[in-house]
Amino acid sequence: MAAAEIVYPDVAHVSEWSEAAVAPPRGMFLGTPEIYFSKRIDNSRVAKVTDPKRRREMIVLGVMLAVLLLFAIVYVWQHFSAVEYGYKIEQLKAERDTIAESNRALSLEEASLKDPSRIDRLARELGMQQPVNGQWQPMDNAVSDPSTPVMARANGIMVVSAMQ
Repeated sequence: MAAAEIVYPDVAHVSEWSEAAVAPPRGMFLGTPEIYFSKRIDNSRVAKVTDPKRRREMIVLGVMLAVLLLFAIVYVWQHFSAVEYGYKIEQLKAERDTIAESNRALSLEEASLKDPSRIDRLARELGMQQPVNGQWQPMDNAVSDPSTPVMARANGIMVVSAMQ
């Protein structure tokens, strides 16, 4: 049988209580009863019975949660990889544009340096003169493919003295 103890604190009986036993807290409404139940429970004879159906359901639930978690991880990994590859593609496009601009600038510089009038002007500043007939010999254009090797020849060389 459960024992119940009901305590009714009120102003009339507070003086009967001993100060050591119970001191009512300040500001507490004294009309509220406090009820304490004491019950003794003996679980020593209770035995847990395993239910195979429940166990199977829990295993299936665990496997389904694991598969769901695996799908979520793969999705997130794929998403972040796609974002990372997008950043790499943008970086490589910017690098390609920079290289193309540099290539265009170098092509313009090469064209200006190969300009025959510029070369003629620089040669005259260095004291060079136009070659006289017989001082130059045209090269054979028999080889149409520039990747084929050409044998060097030493015939037809003329030495022209500088005092003419």
